Amino acid sequence: MNGLRKFTDKIKPTFEKGGKLGWLGSTFEAFESFLFVPNTVTKRGAHVRDSVDLKRVMIIVVIALLPCFLFGMWNTGFQHFQAIGENAGFWRIVGYGFLKILPLYLVSYIVGLAIEFASAQINGHQVNEGYLVSGMLIPLIVPVTVPLWQLTLAVAFAVIIGKEVFGGTGMNIWNPALLARAFLFFSYPKSMTGDVWVAVGKNAQAIDGFTGATPLANTAAGVDGLGYSFADMFFGIMPGAVGETSTLCILIGAAILIFTGIGSWKIMFSTVLGGLFVAFLGNLFAPAAESALAIPAYYQLVMGGFAFGAVFMATDPVTSAQTECGKWVYGFLIGAMAVTIRLFNPGYPEGMMLAILLMNAAAPLIDHIVVNKNIKRRLNRAKTI
Repeated sequence: MNGLRKFTDKIKPTFEKGGKLGWLGSTFEAFESFLFVPNTVTKRGAHVRDSVDLKRVMIIVVIALLPCFLFGMWNTGFQHFQAIGENAGFWRIVGYGFLKILPLYLVSYIVGLAIEFASAQINGHQVNEGYLVSGMLIPLIVPVTVPLWQLTLAVAFAVIIGKEVFGGTGMNIWNPALLARAFLFFSYPKSMTGDVWVAVGKNAQAIDGFTGATPLANTAAGVDGLGYSFADMFFGIMPGAVGETSTLCILIGAAILIFTGIGSWKIMFSTVLGGLFVAFLGNLFAPAAESALAIPAYYQLVMGGFAFGAVFMATDPVTSAQTECGKWVYGFLIGAMAVTIRLFNPGYPEGMMLAILLMNAAAPLIDHIVVNKNIKRRLNRAKTI
């Protein structure tokens, strides 16, 4: 490591202002700060010292996503071999899943980082670290069968329209990863709905009676039953977006985020409360046992992207509510809105994406109301003294 540090220090002047490659200064700084803790400090004024910088925060989120990634890789292969009616060993299943997911990550990071680096060079500022997480998230929330050219457009849209036009990481209004999914859903709905969640292969024939539809898709289509047991949905042994199927792996990630203080447990918990509240109301007023409203309330927590959205999307520190009271309101409304969309809009059975994006836009208003109410309480208290 010392040798790498010496080599970096040796070539650094070449990339500084006035050097031969000074125009690549932002790119060099990005690689240097990724390898080593930045040695820059605040020159004047009071400041808080902390051993954790933005890159290290992002790395923790990536680590929390690893259980979902690893299980998604296995599940992709498992669903494939089940679809073609072939028994395969563990490593063959994992190998197939890896080869299917790898192109998604290559597109996500190559396209996203290319735009990030180009933007930094053009504007003369440092490369933002936020895409380290967004690039990890995007392949986990799309079908493994999504065409790569469509994913390329979605990533470009998310980075340019979702981040750069607002000023980069920390300035964006909406979660970039969800914007990529929204772009795919509204621009190429056939790639995001129907039996597209299983990588069967061009020449493979699915076994009789097999369907690649998710439980939510079965519900929207009026299929008798969800097609999967609660255990299947909790452990994730079913078709779905790469990283969203296993609630167990998502809970492991949630524990990491909460333990490290990166993710807000208040947002996660209130999102669950909001979802259960609307789902229980649906159970109370379900017109018939086979109605979508009659699905047990707790099933909503393990179906589709509810758990993944509550843990990794709703808790985005940039686009979520910042006040402590606001976090409860923000999370509750996300959960309630997501389940409401699921129950009353069969044309769009997965409501988590829209719920989070809508509440991203409302988060500043929620914080504004909470802060103003707190100010009024303090002023009233002062008047009574």
